[in-house]
Order: sequence, then structure tokens, then C-alpha cells
Amino acid sequence: MSNESNEHLKQRLTPMQYHVTQENGTEPPFQNEFYAKEEEGIYVDIISGKPLFSSTDKYDAGCGWPSFTKPIVDEEIIEKEDRSHFMIRTEVRSKDADSHLGHVFNDGPGPNGLRYCINSAALRFIAKEELDKEGYSIYKKLFS
Repeated sequence: MSNESNEHLKQRLTPMQYHVTQENGTEPPFQNEFYAKEEEGIYVDIISGKPLFSSTDKYDAGCGWPSFTKPIVDEEIIEKEDRSHFMIRTEVRSKDADSHLGHVFNDGPGPNGLRYCINSAALRFIAKEELDKEGYSIYKKLFS
């Protein structure tokens, strides 16, 4: 759980980032920062900085949000049943910050058949070339 107060988070995050991560919101499809991003790097939790997803597992699912086949580290993701909006879905949250990230569906490619449909507003992108500088050197192996 994040130790940051709601007031501090409201100051640090954009209104959309706060809405998505703290109020279980959803940003508009096709109008978000990372859905079409093709640069190599990792996506970390906007609040805790924990690595969540890699560009090596990102693909275009046509849904308008960044989609991934798997997290970098399974243990950093928590899945919860979501019965909002008259649907039954599986919500994806970050373990440490308890941020709402998006949802996971079983209609994806790859061996597990999963599609992690994630809000850009819940993520910060770190380019492959910036991993050392940002303190994520261990993840360079994902790109070799």
C-alpha cells in the first residue's frame, strides 16, 4: 500500500492519473499516452515505481489502451473480481501501491492467452536507454 496521503497524490498526479489509480477510473480509449507507443522500455507503477510491464510483451489489441501478454513480475500484480458496470471482469491492481491499473482478459495471444488491458495514466514509461540512469539496470536483460 502506498504511504502517500490522498492530498499529496492529488498534488503529484494529474487529475486523470488520480482518477484512474485512486478512483478505479478508466481513461478514454485511443486518447492516452501509451496505447500506440512502440519504443523499447518498461512500464512502471506511476505511484510506487515498481516495474509492471515490458514493451517486449506489448501488442496492439485494437482496444485503444496499452495491452500486454504478461507482467514482468507476476507478484507485483493483484487480480480482483470487478462487478462494476453490469459486467464481471478481473481487475488488475499494483501490489505495493494498490493502484487500479486496468483489467485482464483471456482473449489475448501467446501461451497464456491473456490480455492485460492497462490505463496509460497508471504507468510511467522508462526507455531502454534510460534504465541505468533510472535505477532499473536489472531489466536491461529483457532487451538482449
